[in-house]
Amino acid sequence: MIRLLAAAALIATASSLQAQAWPAKPLRFVVPYPPGGPVDVSARLLAPKLQAALGQPVVVENKPGAGGNLGADVVAKSAPDGYTIGMGAIATHAINPSLMASVPYDPLRDFTHLALVVQVPNVLVVHNDVPAKSVAELVALAKTRPGKLDFASGSTGSTGHLAGELFKQMTGTYMVHIPYKGAAPAVADLLAGRVQLMFDNLASALPRVKAGQVRALAVTTLKRAPALPDLPTLDESGLKGFDMTTWWGVMAPAPLPADITARLNAEVLKAMDEPDVKTRLRAMGMEGSAVRSPAQFSAFVAAEAKLYARLVKASGAKPD
Repeated sequence: MIRLLAAAALIATASSLQAQAWPAKPLRFVVPYPPGGPVDVSARLLAPKLQAALGQPVVVENKPGAGGNLGADVVAKSAPDGYTIGMGAIATHAINPSLMASVPYDPLRDFTHLALVVQVPNVLVVHNDVPAKSVAELVALAKTRPGKLDFASGSTGSTGHLAGELFKQMTGTYMVHIPYKGAAPAVADLLAGRVQLMFDNLASALPRVKAGQVRALAVTTLKRAPALPDLPTLDESGLKGFDMTTWWGVMAPAPLPADITARLNAEVLKAMDEPDVKTRLRAMGMEGSAVRSPAQFSAFVAAEAKLYARLVKASGAKPD
């Protein structure tokens, strides 16, 4: 018995010393998308804050490919020791597992969900020649012209596509989805009037809305976007319960030790609350999240996966 107690004490002491020693070397911060996009920008805002707080370099590594799955899998397959973290996003953890035949990781079991850092509304925008000035007018127009209105998205299965599918379901309208290979060509055709509307990411749409190049009708979240405070939500516009957001957050391989999980969660949230980080994100139409704890983030990911599994199935979406 004494030997067992001594062994247990030794293990506890070793674990405590290991935790105290962390971090003892640089951390890598995997981003599953190319440089320059909003997920990458968020990671590069966080990295120097985490580096200052942890006293070790935090190196951002871009690992794009397979719709984000490649980078997510790098994180999932890494040692759960606190030295690899990554950005997980709505595509990698909610949409792709239902959209694709298979993904090489489990979005729930293979990750420690540390902190949801950004939620970005999509915004329903129409070409300026579309006569509808409100969601109600757009619904009425679509019902008088079934199949005559086209909505663009950056790809099949994207949030812009699935937001359009949910809009059709909730309004009983029929509009034609036109998928593109990326948001840029979709926006180009919207501006040219070759498609009539789009559920665009607010960070992408904001400059064009403010310049009057497109007309915004509503945002897709339950709360109004601070960047466009006068713009109603779809929920306010009659589509009760319509709530879709593009999101990403910091994750690590599972099972990450509880003390390291708590430390990383605290440091990420502290960084997100820094005024300069908030200002930079808001300038791009991005906001921090009210989902703060790892447990809340895990529950959020599980709920999102269920929502998009239903939407993918109902839409019949297949990967491009």
